[in-house]
Amino acid sequence: MEDSPLFQRAAVIGVGLIGGSLGWALRHHGLAGEVVGVEPDMATLERARQRGLIDRGVTDPAAGVTGADLVVIAVPVGSFEAVLARAAAAIEPGALVTDVGSVKLSVQAEAERLLEGGPVFVGGHPIAGTEESGVEAALGDLFQGALCVVSVTEATPEWAVARLTTLWRAVGSQVVTMAPAEHDRVLAATSHLPHILAFALIQTFAALPERDRLEKFAAGGFRDLTRIAASDAVMWRDIALANRDPLLAMLDDFENQLGMLRQAIEHADGGALEHYFGEARMVRRGLSGRGKQ
Repeated sequence: MEDSPLFQRAAVIGVGLIGGSLGWALRHHGLAGEVVGVEPDMATLERARQRGLIDRGVTDPAAGVTGADLVVIAVPVGSFEAVLARAAAAIEPGALVTDVGSVKLSVQAEAERLLEGGPVFVGGHPIAGTEESGVEAALGDLFQGALCVVSVTEATPEWAVARLTTLWRAVGSQVVTMAPAEHDRVLAATSHLPHILAFALIQTFAALPERDRLEKFAAGGFRDLTRIAASDAVMWRDIALANRDPLLAMLDDFENQLGMLRQAIEHADGGALEHYFGEARMVRRGLSGRGKQ
């Protein structure tokens, strides 16, 4: 007799890169008896079904979550509140609700308000992805070897944390637990600031009057540094605003570093530059192989 799946029915709201990849993983690893995709566009849902990311699709969030014991909200963080508000009344009282967003504190507060006394919310953030987006970007092995943060508060039930942890480990992720505020500070430094800098570097290059002539020289390091500037604009708009205070603090720190570099270059201080670059090189070499973007 086969073991029962971890979840009888999983509803995935948003079947793009992360949601679609998770839908595929839930089906492929036998973690859900049925995976229901929720998107406003039926053509997207049909393509997700054809690719094996979901079993069936619906356009209405409330209809999609009906009967689900797992609800995954995989939409930009700026849309989380509106989507959950549409679905909340239809979510089963004992269901586990989670998300995959890159900001946790604001999402946690919104979920607690909208789900008060009903389903249990546990935030999640798989630190995996590419600069691509949409249903065609979904990958079967996206979470293999990736780090996933399970966001917990003092009120989070242990059973819910255990169940979500089991899910993420089953799809190949390494799980760490973290409070929402700590998560947001950590991600501001390791993900949000780098994306903001990549966007700014591209815009600096784009503003050069000789941009067209210089494009053929924009290879190697430039392309490596700016790859993530091809990421979804709506998603990163929402992240920047939702995690505003930690991100502003990181931007202040970065401006201070730029100030030190500018001063050393302006004063032709080769010793200061060599020391600065040498320290940075040592730190960077120590990061090699420690994670997966």
